[in-house]
Amino acid sequence: MDIDSLFRLDGRIALVTGGSRGIGRMIAEGFVASGAKVYVSSRKAAACEETAAALGPNCIALPADVATVDGCRALAAAIAEREPRLDILVNNAGAAWGVPFDQFPEQGWDKVMDLNVKSPFFLTQALHPLLRAAGDPTRPAKVINITSIDGLRLNAWETYSYHASKSALIYLTKRLAARLVRDGINVTSIAPGAFASDMNKAARDHGDAVARSIPAGRIGHDEDMAAAAIYLASRAGDYVVGETITVDGGLVHAALGQSIDA
Repeated sequence: MDIDSLFRLDGRIALVTGGSRGIGRMIAEGFVASGAKVYVSSRKAAACEETAAALGPNCIALPADVATVDGCRALAAAIAEREPRLDILVNNAGAAWGVPFDQFPEQGWDKVMDLNVKSPFFLTQALHPLLRAAGDPTRPAKVINITSIDGLRLNAWETYSYHASKSALIYLTKRLAARLVRDGINVTSIAPGAFASDMNKAARDHGDAVARSIPAGRIGHDEDMAAAAIYLASRAGDYVVGETITVDGGLVHAALGQSIDA
């Protein structure tokens, strides 16, 4: 058993959407440290360039807006111009919207559902030829969808479309896994809990208060997220198909009573 290489990503090519900040950047940094060549993508070119410069020569900025099907196809075409295959796709780009029930707008429904559910499907579809070129039963390509513990349990906030979208993405993960495993592509998801980010301002700005509701006694560290993604992306996760790994310090499965939103 070659333990030294079990969690390595040497020679692998990865794309991380929403990779310039937050959870996407945590994953990108972990992939680079484990030996992968990583493309980071988001709408903001400057943020992508800053992340690529910080993470080193094996991290490449590739700005794109995946909020539309055309944007997904354009990003897939840009990768195809640069690489003959794609070993790892991380569908991390996402949005949230919190407004009271009687004021919740159609825009807050459509924007979140489109980016959180529709875009992962159509980007995976557009990248299917490159993923299929990379994968086979002995070393599958990987698609990792970033879902949320809010797809598994309720939080205290009125984030109607966000809850619905993350639950949908967890089940879309299973459906894609059932189809793509025959092409040597494993689809899984990670459901993060409280990690400091622009999307999770509670964890970012009030980490000590949020930590009091978490069985593990703290919010997530960058290494916690990177480790879970490396596990699924590496040879260590080759036999994991359709699964959602919860990375939340026990909020979903070990919390007693009501918790603060993560």
